[in-house]
Amino acid sequence: MIVVTGATGGLGSATVENLLERVPADRIGVSVRDVAGARHFTDRGVRVRQGSYEDPAALRHSFAGAEQVLLVSGNDPAADLVGLHRNAIEAAVAAGAQRILYTSQQAAVPGNPYRPSEIHIATEDVLAESGVAWTALRNGAYGTLDQVLGPWRRTGEIARPEDGPVPYTDRADVAEATAVILAGGRSFDGPITLTAPVAVTFDDFATIASELTGRTIERTVLNDEQWVADQITSGVPEEAARLMLTWYQASRAGYFAAADPLLAELLGREPNSAADRLAARLAD
Repeated sequence: MIVVTGATGGLGSATVENLLERVPADRIGVSVRDVAGARHFTDRGVRVRQGSYEDPAALRHSFAGAEQVLLVSGNDPAADLVGLHRNAIEAAVAAGAQRILYTSQQAAVPGNPYRPSEIHIATEDVLAESGVAWTALRNGAYGTLDQVLGPWRRTGEIARPEDGPVPYTDRADVAEATAVILAGGRSFDGPITLTAPVAVTFDDFATIASELTGRTIERTVLNDEQWVADQITSGVPEEAARLMLTWYQASRAGYFAAADPLLAELLGREPNSAADRLAARLAD
């Protein structure tokens, strides 16, 4: 059995949907906080059990019978995420899982200024010490382009701090590739990187957006501290703004610059590029 955590979230849900196209429903289980929210999976024959990273006993029950467990990383900056991930890893081991897969982050390496990197590095260390086979899916940034670029369609400019090349990746592609791995298409030990085919900058986005819209979209580089101040003025907590600033610092230092071909190999096609995604967003 394959058990997926976070199956009512964006990535987890999409991964289960892709699994249902590849393996029988009775080979799939999900571990979710609220079983009512996963009723659509229950109705299709998926085993649904309650579990959360804060409750090791419930996790062991929800992981029972699993050969593989996909741990979707937590995202609450106020929580002890490494401790919660450790709970999940230990529960998977106790349940007899033969392989644990974990949704890590591209460039989860020492020195990366982006703060969540530390969480992923520490969790990968826990996996390495777990005694079972493991795979860290170091996914490229897959947030929505609206989040990445801001209100450029209204303002005519992409106004963000100094950046660097990033292979912004389609979450749907990541979910499909994750399902391919879980379904047994290929097996990997340790960390692997899943990204879009090309890394782009905000200058590139401005050029792409200008070509797609027929308007001149400007790229405006904002001073770091001014950007933080503007975020706070708009209602973003300072801690959240400064956390995001570390992303820009990491990108301009080149930590996310490398695009990896593995995602295309797993999909058997070219993943969606930044230009593809922006064009699709404009067509909505």
